[in-house]
Amino acid sequence: MDAWVRALVEAIHASSAQAVLYISGGASQALGWLLSVPGASSTVLEVVVPYSKISMAQLLGKMPAKFTSQQTAEEMALLAFNRALKLSKPGSRVIGVGFTGSLASSRPKQGDHRFCLSTRTCDCLWVSNVTLSKGLRSREEEDRVSSHLLLKALGDACKVSATLYSELNESEIPDASETCFDEDQELQQLINGKICMKVYHFSNNHKSDSETKVILSGSFNPLHEGHLKLLEVATSIYDDALPCFEISAVNADKPPLSISEIKERVKQFEKIGKTVIISNQPYFYKKAELFPGSAFVIGADTAARLINPKYYGGDYGRMLEILGGCKRSSCTFLVGGRNVDGVFKVLEDFDIPQELEGMFISIPENSFRMDISSTEIRKRRGSSSIPLK
Repeated sequence: MDAWVRALVEAIHASSAQAVLYISGGASQALGWLLSVPGASSTVLEVVVPYSKISMAQLLGKMPAKFTSQQTAEEMALLAFNRALKLSKPGSRVIGVGFTGSLASSRPKQGDHRFCLSTRTCDCLWVSNVTLSKGLRSREEEDRVSSHLLLKALGDACKVSATLYSELNESEIPDASETCFDEDQELQQLINGKICMKVYHFSNNHKSDSETKVILSGSFNPLHEGHLKLLEVATSIYDDALPCFEISAVNADKPPLSISEIKERVKQFEKIGKTVIISNQPYFYKKAELFPGSAFVIGADTAARLINPKYYGGDYGRMLEILGGCKRSSCTFLVGGRNVDGVFKVLEDFDIPQELEGMFISIPENSFRMDISSTEIRKRRGSSSIPLK
């Protein structure tokens, strides 16, 4: 490994970035460099190498028109970015990398030797296309060139400054472009389903090695003391967890939130220094896919709906199948007491199916009880927002 390569890898690992890389047809040496330098586990969340046509088609969800193309690289980077969002820790800079190449092989190629590389972050899409001089290098040498450029692109996405000692010649100038997004554009992409979530990390008191998220989902219109207390109590059940609030911009039975509505609700959390995630999934079984291994904080009324076959077309087996998916994602539900039809009820008041035992955990009434709701506050105040004391 060249000294400058090692220095760049060390700088990448020292940054706050976390990345998923989808790579096909080249740049394999970059993976070895990234993984052989200490600190890789803090940066590299996942690497996938979809080398066969079928593997690539399964990754993209379609058979691409061209496997080595700018469009394919961009789609790979976007998929990697969304995957990284699901696996990363709040506060990290999330990066998706897509690479697809057609380099020298054991048989002569009729077409060009080339590769396409893309990186995606929350605010930027970068892409580069490179055509190599045919017959100038061996396969290993072409892989080395593409590995250098992938590593430099990852460093740039990490905002790590480094000098690239390029082995490209004067005729092999990369065709690169960059598109940046502001917050409104990013939120619109979320509403449209292009990206799966946006994390507003306003809290600075979490442990950097935390893996489990304790998530309280809701509309928070407005956020009130009951929400804060409930999440605090729920988080105390775990020794090491990240407390997060979550708002779905897309609702099951209402129009999606507008960008201005999202930003207004986010302001509530910024004022008190709490982490809030904006997602585009209104259903818990879909949230479980977004946040694997998480503990969702819910009220007894929501728990009652989750285990009621009525909400699954009256199909008990369908209910078990969907909630079983949440269990396979290693998700749990922390259930707080709530007024249900005028009666305060806790988890123990409901019959949890045997197949789902262990997935629902009770928050004791003596630890949390606050008979308050955002709806009542709005009615009382005649306002859609309320400052927290």
